[in-house]
Amino acid sequence: MTGIKLIIINKMRQIADLRIAIIGLGYVGLPLAIEFGRKHEVLGFDIDQNRIKELEKGFDKTHEATESEIKAAVKLTFSSDENKLSSSNFFIVTVPTPIDVYNRPDLSPLIKATKFIGKYLKKDDIVVFESTVYPGATEEDCVPILEDVSGLTFNKDFFVGYSPERINPGDKEHTLTSIKKVTSGSTFESASFIDHVYSQIISAGTHLAPSIKVAEAAKVIENTQRDLNIALVNELAMIFNLMGLDTNSVLDAACTKWNFLNFRPGLVGGHCIGVDPYYLTHKAISLGYHPEVILAGRKINDGMGKFVATIFLEKIAKKQINIPLSRILILGITFKEDCPDIRNTRVVDIISELEKYNLKIDVFDPNANQEEVKEEYGINLITNLVPDTYDGILIAVKHKEFIRMGSVKIKSYGKTNHVLFDLKKIFSESEFDISL
Repeated sequence: MTGIKLIIINKMRQIADLRIAIIGLGYVGLPLAIEFGRKHEVLGFDIDQNRIKELEKGFDKTHEATESEIKAAVKLTFSSDENKLSSSNFFIVTVPTPIDVYNRPDLSPLIKATKFIGKYLKKDDIVVFESTVYPGATEEDCVPILEDVSGLTFNKDFFVGYSPERINPGDKEHTLTSIKKVTSGSTFESASFIDHVYSQIISAGTHLAPSIKVAEAAKVIENTQRDLNIALVNELAMIFNLMGLDTNSVLDAACTKWNFLNFRPGLVGGHCIGVDPYYLTHKAISLGYHPEVILAGRKINDGMGKFVATIFLEKIAKKQINIPLSRILILGITFKEDCPDIRNTRVVDIISELEKYNLKIDVFDPNANQEEVKEEYGINLITNLVPDTYDGILIAVKHKEFIRMGSVKIKSYGKTNHVLFDLKKIFSESEFDISL
């Protein structure tokens, strides 16, 4: 008995022979690679050769890691050469799992990564998946591929686990090591070992789930719960708008009760909250159950872009500004504040709705990559802001740079008669014309 299996049954769980491969070096994979790379031999693998070249120079375009942090991981190497995977015995998959245009799970990146690993999987190796999936995907979709490609037998020759990622892009307080990690494994022994491996780097501790499906389900409901809570306040915002009430003022008053949950209205995009619920509903529908509450929440949140554009145009019209001739400035296009990630950003929903009225729209975002925005959405970001130019200004993302600008500076880009829509309520009520 050799390799990982020998390590698993060792009472002290010695991990001196651990050789880790991280598959996918985005917001999730890179922090993992860095932390493990301080203690163990780690291969950071990504099919994007440009990404590898940048990381080798110590540059992370996602801004999740600094050059010094990358360099401090002395046992970490980067590569896009899949043959390098052959020397690893503990694989962690952190590739994206998006949805398609029909809101169906797109497992193609996950399937591709699984096939990569299968080619180099050896007896006694372990594969841990961190990508968000529906309950059952690891064992029902990924394991058969590993068996087919490798020719090995599950839970006899190799083992798998699932440890859901909890990375919050742009958050410098709740980082990888400070967030409790849920772990799981396909056998009692492999689960214990996987939990021990993660405990090496997670200072907040770990939670060993009783099964892989439990860990998978825990991940999707974390963000589904947030999605539904935000959907509630978004619907309240629509109702209060009809009543002429300021939603945030209502929420401020309600928050004086100790057990009121302080969720705020807004756009729900990104690769987690706006995506994960669809993985759960997909699985539910496949089992013959049509989820009503979850899909209702998704419908509300997916429709917020149109609602925001509508009340923006209404305010512009009330100021006697000619809408067809208006020029609009959108501040921010990333899916959240202070990060460059534009995946599934719902700001584009506002833009597409406004474009129906033949408005001239400029978008400014110092955090977003101009080439990525152009390629993904066909939008050319502007790089300079000119005073006395716009009939309407919409602050769509709460970037620190916009806060530092201040309302006076931002208003200076508007004409004498203009509308300032502070979507995230960065400033006080006396400084803007409209907010949610």
